Amino acid sequence: MDNTQSPKTSENHLIWYSSTIKSVSGEPHLVTDAGERILYSYETAFTGFAVMLTKNEADRLVGERGVVAVYPDNLYHLHTTRSPGFLGLEPQDSTSVWGETETDHDVVVGVLDTGIWPESESFNDTGMPSVPTWWKGACETGRGFNKQHCNRKIIGARIFFRGYEAAVGKINEQEEYKSPRDQDGHGTHTAATVAGFPVRGANLLGYARGTARGMAPKARVSAYKVCWSGGCFSSDILSAVDRAVADGVNVLSISLGGGVSSYYRDLLSVASFGAMEKGVFVSCSAGNAGPEPVSLTNVSPWITTVGASTMDRDFPATVKLGSGETLPGVSLYKGRRNLSPKKQYPVVYMGKNSSTLDPSSLCLEGTLDPRVVAGKIVICDRGISPRVQKGQVVKDVGGIGMILSNTDANGEELVADCHLLPAVSVGEAAGKAIKRYVVTNSRPTASLTFMETKIGIRPAPVVAAFSSRGPNFLTLEILKPDVIAPGVNILAAWSGTVGPSSLPTDHRRVKFNILSGTSMSCPHVSGIAALLKARHPEWSPAAIKSALMTTAYLHDNTFKSLKDASTDTPSSPFDHGAGHINPSKALDPGLVYDINTQEYLNFLCTQGLKPTELMVFTKSSNRSCKSVLANAGDLNYPSISAVFPENPSVTTLTLHRTVTNVGPPTSIYRAQVSPFKGVFVSVQPNTLHFTSKSQKLSYKIIFKTKSRLKTPEFGGLIWSDGVHKVRSTIVAIWIPPL
Repeated sequence: MDNTQSPKTSENHLIWYSSTIKSVSGEPHLVTDAGERILYSYETAFTGFAVMLTKNEADRLVGERGVVAVYPDNLYHLHTTRSPGFLGLEPQDSTSVWGETETDHDVVVGVLDTGIWPESESFNDTGMPSVPTWWKGACETGRGFNKQHCNRKIIGARIFFRGYEAAVGKINEQEEYKSPRDQDGHGTHTAATVAGFPVRGANLLGYARGTARGMAPKARVSAYKVCWSGGCFSSDILSAVDRAVADGVNVLSISLGGGVSSYYRDLLSVASFGAMEKGVFVSCSAGNAGPEPVSLTNVSPWITTVGASTMDRDFPATVKLGSGETLPGVSLYKGRRNLSPKKQYPVVYMGKNSSTLDPSSLCLEGTLDPRVVAGKIVICDRGISPRVQKGQVVKDVGGIGMILSNTDANGEELVADCHLLPAVSVGEAAGKAIKRYVVTNSRPTASLTFMETKIGIRPAPVVAAFSSRGPNFLTLEILKPDVIAPGVNILAAWSGTVGPSSLPTDHRRVKFNILSGTSMSCPHVSGIAALLKARHPEWSPAAIKSALMTTAYLHDNTFKSLKDASTDTPSSPFDHGAGHINPSKALDPGLVYDINTQEYLNFLCTQGLKPTELMVFTKSSNRSCKSVLANAGDLNYPSISAVFPENPSVTTLTLHRTVTNVGPPTSIYRAQVSPFKGVFVSVQPNTLHFTSKSQKLSYKIIFKTKSRLKTPEFGGLIWSDGVHKVRSTIVAIWIPPL
């Protein structure tokens, strides 16, 4: 709705909305209950309401006075210990650069997810001071959750279900907690990753034993349950963002996403714009649709989009074939049905050959013949169904073990799972070797060995194969993802109502679980953002993002270039964005690229939005673009994308940036640009002289085509004062002529 026409009070808002609905209602009985049909009223990050309408009513509503846009309710999906040390955040003591200060306690991270398991030791509030007086959040109650479940760590817990029930039907309160309690486990895991209290001896069935702690262990958590057994709906998500901003959160961690068609049609994009406008940092997962290119979600420039990477901790397991060959893999299996590593067991592959997939080779439900697989180790190809579910299928028909083989879609990426039967996951090359052995031998055998937890046995970080990739198809000039962070085999707190595999047949109960996904990498960045906000409360969301991006690194722990797990070759900025987060460096970045709300609006004006579409963000007919950017690439983004149009006569592009000094008041920064094959890059001026803190200085970066390349070219610009290195990733793209 156009907020210039809105009444001043919430009560009058509802009257306004009800009268608007009545004006389009074609059925007399619907006119009388217009107010009852309203699900939510949005007032803080967004102006409008959610309502149940017929298709005809929705169509008529579009033309009503004060109505800016009408959206259908869309379904969004979840993007599903060692990391603090791997990120350089331990030990956290008085000598650490992250030495605790009182302000840490008053940073609040809002987590939009499946709720929270308050009994987890990760949400212990020992040593935390009273809840700040400015906090406006609430602890909502329901089955399994009362006021006492909130404390000085969990200072808010709310549920949002009206959109879900309108679309799916009433929640069965006997089977599902209609309260902030987390039945799924995902929300507890992400909240603990953000701000979990240190828990010694944390482990999953003995794996990954150590101290589990969140990125910002002194930050507060407010849980907003927006996801239910049937998914997460945009009306509920929008209401949660709106409420979280009104409650007073500083950071929003959102590990879910939906389809992206445009900035203004994506309600999470619209809601996060309103949150940014109120000074809230928004971190979202990039999605798990990799390694396919152009597979990203949450690509809006005001969102920090996070991809996933590996760590240097592994859970090795091996497959030893009857031929004597031993092949490496990973597993989190721990159970009574163990197979002797000294004994060989018959092994079977139901596929026709080692390279063609079919339902049987994928071990889909109902595809395995018990007469063939009973008493044998079964080879299953990865894909279609969840990895742990394949093991359940094998177990149900009498199989005694599983070898889970990657396909070319996953390459050599190894993700460990807590299987219900002895199972080892292997990479594509090992999988092909095992299948070749099986199909060429009359009596193939194998044994499985599980080797607990190992650290430092392989290079890390590596970009996870599942991590969604760029480029950002909405705007090539905005490089996405922004950064990568640990998202593979992450240990964190878990729900007490579901087993570690999340399968209904899994009756094991654990306090901690190991999960993988960009859902896990997102809260790492949210937690680091909370730390940065605690140290620099004056920084805007864009300044925090800039600090994370310009200090990110592009190498693994062997100082070789970051690699892509799907190809085992160097990754590109379309895979890793600005690079892997480096929290200690982000604390003191030297310079930041700041962006205010008006500058984001000026960017949106380059995107061909109609005035009514732009109003979705401005919320008012009185606000417009003060200056249209000459190029979308002129948004003051920490990365720089030069996109040459189809017209080959355009050989020169000039982009503009402004940096803010957040380091020593007096400093001199000099520019250094990496060489490019297809373009000559110059910076004017190439020296920046700062004389005060918070001083802003601008520069131009000029691109002159030497040769129009068929593929994008990558490099970087570094501003250095001898202490700080402020790096911007550069991408040069030539759009081929039509």
